[in-house]
Amino acid sequence: MEWEIVAQDDNNLRFEASARTPLYRFVDDVVVVVTPEGNASRVDIRSVSRIGRGDRGVNANRIREFMKAFQG
Repeated sequence: MEWEIVAQDDNNLRFEASARTPLYRFVDDVVVVVTPEGNASRVDIRSVSRIGRGDRGVNANRIREFMKAFQG
């Protein structure tokens, strides 16, 4: 995903990363948490821009791409 992992908590199945936008290379923050639920897991992900009012769908697309890759 070309993200820079900035924090990782293996015990809580959580990591934080920095992602850069393709065009202007703005830095966005990403947090992923995996929660076991019986025989499955729930994946919560947040991606937010550090600056600016709108992201033109970049964060939503990042989440969709991650979920697609995660599901294999």
